[in-house]
Amino acid sequence: MTITVEKQGPVAIVTLDRPQTKNAITQDMRGQLYGAFEDIAMDHDVRAVVLTGADGDFCSGMDVTGMGKGGVTGSMDRMYTLNRIAKAIYSLKKPTIAAVPGICVGVGFSYALACDIVLAGEQARFAAIFRNIALAPDGGLVWHLRQLLGVQKAKELVYSGRIVRADEAVAMGIAYEKVAQESLMDRAMELAESFASGPTIAMGMAKRQFELSWNNGFEQYLELEAAIQPLMSRTEDHEEGLTAFREKRKPLFKGE
Repeated sequence: MTITVEKQGPVAIVTLDRPQTKNAITQDMRGQLYGAFEDIAMDHDVRAVVLTGADGDFCSGMDVTGMGKGGVTGSMDRMYTLNRIAKAIYSLKKPTIAAVPGICVGVGFSYALACDIVLAGEQARFAAIFRNIALAPDGGLVWHLRQLLGVQKAKELVYSGRIVRADEAVAMGIAYEKVAQESLMDRAMELAESFASGPTIAMGMAKRQFELSWNNGFEQYLELEAAIQPLMSRTEDHEEGLTAFREKRKPLFKGE
């Protein structure tokens, strides 16, 4: 297996595990990665996810040895599978954290930004390297960069293909924080466990609010809130939150 999934309590750790290529994604890995996130979406015991890579790197993008095969049809098939993975990560109704220890380029960069939180190890390096092989970005990278950085800064990264290291990534807003290399997974798990202890349904709806806020005006967004909140008030977690407040104790949410 080149994708591994390990469950630690309510947290699933998804690892890109092909270290001999800095975890470059093959055709088999595309199917495995999509399947992993589909399974996680249906697994009610999993309430948060950490996405990372093996042996000190996150992902070096697509395995270029598989490119160019199958002509236009093959290329379209690759794009379809790459993009449905990006959508599966981005639209997962559970908190996701990308733990980036090293190289994070190409579609690997796209998949990291599809997560809710990006943690950058001291050796993390991000780049939109598509220009190096005369391709346009994929996996939703331009969309994410535009939202995070604005148009001009996003264009500079895409047009130059330059490396962004951990400190700059945090300053730009690509990463949430820089973490000591040896503490990266501990910090990722700390955040994931904190998120997993929350009201999973409400947090999933909050994710949806962030998604829809990009493309809706303020009044439309308020209508969305008005539609969501009555549904949240019917969850068991909401009732637990109210009970815990009255009893002056910490709520024990079950994600239901």
